[in-house]
Amino acid sequence: MRLRLPAERPTEPPTGYKIAHPVLSQDGTRAGFTGVSLGGALPYGVLDDASCLYGRRHRPPARLCDCGFHCVHDRAAAEAMLCTAEHRTALLLEVAVLGAYIRFERGFRYARQRVRTATAGPCSCGATALALADAGWGRPGWRALAPVCAGCVRGRTSVPLAGFARLAGEGLKVVARGGGTGLASPEPVSGAEPGVPELVAEAALLQARLDWFQSQLARLGERGTGGVGQG
Repeated sequence: MRLRLPAERPTEPPTGYKIAHPVLSQDGTRAGFTGVSLGGALPYGVLDDASCLYGRRHRPPARLCDCGFHCVHDRAAAEAMLCTAEHRTALLLEVAVLGAYIRFERGFRYARQRVRTATAGPCSCGATALALADAGWGRPGWRALAPVCAGCVRGRTSVPLAGFARLAGEGLKVVARGGGTGLASPEPVSGAEPGVPELVAEAALLQARLDWFQSQLARLGERGTGGVGQG
């Protein structure tokens, strides 16, 4: 006899948590995420539908397949995954589970999702991140990004947190978790018009990048002068 579980009919979409790496399109006009498991080969948007990674024609989530988006019920369980070395630069996502889903003990496997909030951890130096910069790897057509502070952004391709939210669209909110505190900033930034905190952050990044370029020009100038003197 086959066990049939009762169908769930929630009045509001269930909430789940997961981690993912932020990505920026090659031309810098789009932003999204790429997963940390099998789904990492297919970057997705803030509002997106799942597809079967095995190329099968069924609609995710199929019971006899492991396709579909995945998330966990507990925020702390998702945060724990950020402790591993390969996931340190990933973001913590709060998502709305949309469409058909299969509930498991620890989370959901589901057909469609909306990323509500993305929380960026601190820069590798420990300071609070102000931007997401080229992480040195990616997918075809997409650059993976990592949280950085103004002092570490240097000349890398980067986008401020507010800028990433605007490129991603769909009302995404981006929060920076304070370095070493584990606490999120009280005022998330979203895809709306930037406010004073966001403009200050973008100005700090621009100034940091200008300082870096000036230091590079100064080094080149010193080398040129040294070369002439030796002649």
